[in-house]
Amino acid sequence: MTAETSPLLSIRDLSVQYRTRQGTVDAVSGVSFDVRAGEVTAVVGESGSGKTTVAQSVIGLLASNGSIASGTITLNERRLGTTELVGLPERRWRDLRGRCIGLIPQDPGNSLNPVQSVGKSISESLRIHGRPSRAEVHDRVHALLEQVGIDDPIKRAKQFPHEFSGGMRQRVLIAAALANDPELIIADEPTSALDVTVQRTVLDLIDKLREETGTGVLFITHDLAVAADRADSVVVMRGGEVQESGPAAQVLAQPASAYTRQLMADAPSFGKLVERESIAVASGTPLIEVRELRQEFGRGADAFVAVDGLSFSVARGTTHALVGESGSGKTTTGRAIAGFAAPTSGSVRVDGVEVTELRGAKLREYRRTTQMVYQNPYGSLDPRHSIGQTLAEPLKNFGIGAGTRADRAQRVAQALEVVSLPAEFAQRRPRELSGGQRQRVAIARALIVEPELVVLDEAVSALDVTVQAQILRLLARLQRDLGLTYVFISHDLAVVRQISDTVTVLQRGAQVEHGLTEDVFSNAQHPYTQRLIDAIPGASLSSGHWVI
Repeated sequence: MTAETSPLLSIRDLSVQYRTRQGTVDAVSGVSFDVRAGEVTAVVGESGSGKTTVAQSVIGLLASNGSIASGTITLNERRLGTTELVGLPERRWRDLRGRCIGLIPQDPGNSLNPVQSVGKSISESLRIHGRPSRAEVHDRVHALLEQVGIDDPIKRAKQFPHEFSGGMRQRVLIAAALANDPELIIADEPTSALDVTVQRTVLDLIDKLREETGTGVLFITHDLAVAADRADSVVVMRGGEVQESGPAAQVLAQPASAYTRQLMADAPSFGKLVERESIAVASGTPLIEVRELRQEFGRGADAFVAVDGLSFSVARGTTHALVGESGSGKTTTGRAIAGFAAPTSGSVRVDGVEVTELRGAKLREYRRTTQMVYQNPYGSLDPRHSIGQTLAEPLKNFGIGAGTRADRAQRVAQALEVVSLPAEFAQRRPRELSGGQRQRVAIARALIVEPELVVLDEAVSALDVTVQAQILRLLARLQRDLGLTYVFISHDLAVVRQISDTVTVLQRGAQVEHGLTEDVFSNAQHPYTQRLIDAIPGASLSSGHWVI
């Protein structure tokens, strides 16, 4: 494509505002960039940067309290030529959406109608845009499912979303977006909730379709590693403004903006985030010993084996990672270690105590020494309680301290200080905190009872890279200062390499590899582990493909 060719999409000086009770909020200010046919333009930024607002503006789906204050959005389509999208009547939007502009939303769980077959969901756009013949619609739906790599499309079209995995549901959304061969696809965080291998498969699919059809892709993401691997051009946003933009090789290999450089430094795929002391893991005293752990759900012939014969040890004061795709048994194992689930068979010993035999008061006391931090801090914090009440609750439950209000307030303040939050946060509610601040509160709640062991279940997977880096550094500092032992559950291998000393790789409940983290990453023996490592995004930069 020549430089003179008109771009498929051209955004100039776009500004978007939202009306709130507190007044008008400027969400996007003066944003300009292009998307060319057959190319990927990635808009990168943290939560609140305005990237999704830009995408919603392009497809005419801003929230009811949002409006475009100024600027232009010009679409140069093949059939009708140049169309100005700002101020376009809804009748024209109904013609453009689906036919010319396709949307792949972020969350397949919420984007598909649970009481409608996937075939019917895909066919809606076809019916709207003039394929009235039932046979023609069915044929197109089956062809689309086959095109996105779903086997037995005739049978699958009749099934419902709950019968599909997360990766397969995302493929269905891609099929729906492609139904009418759109010229522009907006992909809004299409892989952020997917395992690394599924993510790679979905991104490969988008790439393949782009190359075959010449479709332009506006790719919204917070993941710089994905942008480095997939984008032709990159737009970096912060606070509703563009920090820098240009060819991906230039922006990401030689960033001019201090903010872009910070994002690159905080991305786990591109550098060392955490300074960790070398620990003699092999000679360390095991705090955790798991032997032949087995967990079944259901009974008889219908029993599902979630964990099958798992064995490993974790030295005191170290971090052991459990990695694998969804359904590999990571969380089930973590819950067994934390005493929240009784395994079908096998042994879990923590500091010499057989956890599987604990009941009543002894199990309650064990949970004081072993705490768990979950993926979603907002879901695990009571929205009705202040942060101070949330942190004081385990002090009351375990009878820790003098039991006075003053003593609890002091301990709450100390717990907040440990996780680098100000004492006045004790008066706030969870809704008044950012995602990273809520996760710090969840960690403070786990630490306030002074445990020896903390099980972290995908504790940083939902966070932006800078907040994620802050939490990882915090965890490393707390481990160093307090001598904590971590079991770190994650599907993000780039993060695992940053934080863990040893690692167990799980596939469908079975252990396929185990050892020192660096040994496993540098010399993986099992094909499954090799596939997981190969699928880590960011190879374009981390391999030196681009010269920095």
